[in-house]
Amino acid sequence: QVQLVESGGGLVQPGGSLRLSCAASGFTFSVYGMSWHRQAPGKGRELVAAISSAGGGTNYADSVKGRFTISRDNVKNTLYLQMNSLKPEDTAVYYCRAFIAGSFVWGQGTQVTVSS
Repeated sequence: QVQLVESGGGLVQPGGSLRLSCAASGFTFSVYGMSWHRQAPGKGRELVAAISSAGGGTNYADSVKGRFTISRDNVKNTLYLQMNSLKPEDTAVYYCRAFIAGSFVWGQGTQVTVSS
């Protein structure tokens, strides 16, 4: 079945870096655009970054532009989010998402906590 599994979250100090991964299975990863979203405590889920199927097109939330980079490896069926210069306000659960056959598919999420 279609499955998305995130990893790479953790506790990091302000200014630090993390790289999130999202392993995809059960569908032809290379033909679908993918995206990262996050949900902070007490807030709604928001789009962080998105990438086209071949990786040539990306877009970012204004709050992460210049700090985060979305990428993908269509051989390894994996989506990535490189996060640099992390801020406390980046603390959230991060989710990857695909839109397949008219439905959104979400991973289980990975917690990112930015704190000194």
